[in-house]
Amino acid sequence: MNRHRRTFLQGATSAGLVATAIAAGLLKPGQVLADWNAAGFGATKTADALAAIGGSGAAESKDITIKAPDIAENGAVVPVEVVTTLPNVESIAILGEKNANPLIAQYMLTDFDGTLATRMRMGQTANVRAVVKAGGKVYTAAKEVKVTVGGCGG
Repeated sequence: MNRHRRTFLQGATSAGLVATAIAAGLLKPGQVLADWNAAGFGATKTADALAAIGGSGAAESKDITIKAPDIAENGAVVPVEVVTTLPNVESIAILGEKNANPLIAQYMLTDFDGTLATRMRMGQTANVRAVVKAGGKVYTAAKEVKVTVGGCGG
């Protein structure tokens, strides 16, 4: 069989299966699409980003731990892990306080197991802040990460 014909038939079959699943209600594209917080991700000041995500006035919590390197050799790829023992976690936001746009990520969660890991870019030495909404309250923790080679235009 012609290779191009086989590729076309496989693609058409896959598209047909997806269309059938959507029509049957097995896939709901509206639930998959992320909700974009334009005010939060567009903010250029940490206070504005915190206000946009509802994190202004968050209480410091020892139940949140940020695992990140003390010194990041490359600010373009800084591994960050947020660990919390707080019950009923609804969302976690991660901010790089001196970044041009401080809000790095915002996750809305269900069935959270206590650990969230990602990578972020940092332009300079700054605090990495986690804001956790749990049980209707907002908590925060921060850790300073020293950057030796900038990742945001550095």
